[in-house]
Amino acid sequence: MDAAGKSLTDYPRPSVAVDVAVLTVEARELSVLVVDGPRGLALPGSFLRPGERLSDAAERALLTKAGLAGADFHQLTMFDAPDRDDRGWVLSMAHGAALPVDGLPRGARLVRIDDRTPDEPLAFDHAHMVSYAVDDLRARYSRHLDPSRLLPDEFTVLELRRLYEAVYGRPLPKDSFRRMVVDALETTGQLRSGGAGRPAEIFRRRVDAELLAGAATLVSD
Repeated sequence: MDAAGKSLTDYPRPSVAVDVAVLTVEARELSVLVVDGPRGLALPGSFLRPGERLSDAAERALLTKAGLAGADFHQLTMFDAPDRDDRGWVLSMAHGAALPVDGLPRGARLVRIDDRTPDEPLAFDHAHMVSYAVDDLRARYSRHLDPSRLLPDEFTVLELRRLYEAVYGRPLPKDSFRRMVVDALETTGQLRSGGAGRPAEIFRRRVDAELLAGAATLVSD
């Protein structure tokens, strides 16, 4: 009992949920994985079960709602607006993930992201969660070279720049971009022919390589 003579169960308690924004790049555009729910398109999510960790609930939601297993995700922030869910007082811990499109289940429903928010309406406050996930993704990509490995192990600088343009939603200057990433790359010694132009050099990531200090400025301008 507390000083007022009440126990923990005497106080109102919210329900707790998890939602996961899984980002990917498809056709050179940033997109988010969605599922059909009773209120329309939504992020994969679920209510927390008794004795369950938030990460376990998020993993379960991805598997049961989207057919996705083994995704590497992390917590973003808690969404706690009292009126965010018309079913009652529900807090949701938003999680973020980024996967290559070929790592998603066949037939996965994707919605294109335009300037950090989906171009189709999502249920509840899930568009705000997506915006938060995009900001988080962009911050990580400004520090490290393709940390979510949306590209395969070997790639050209052009393929890498197109990936970054998709992540940031705008064109990036070719020469400045190359200077930004060159110290985080190592050459494979191989060339790839892409048509009428000269063959392009193929690179791989340096282990734990960081981008140049000015990278954040280049991609955010």
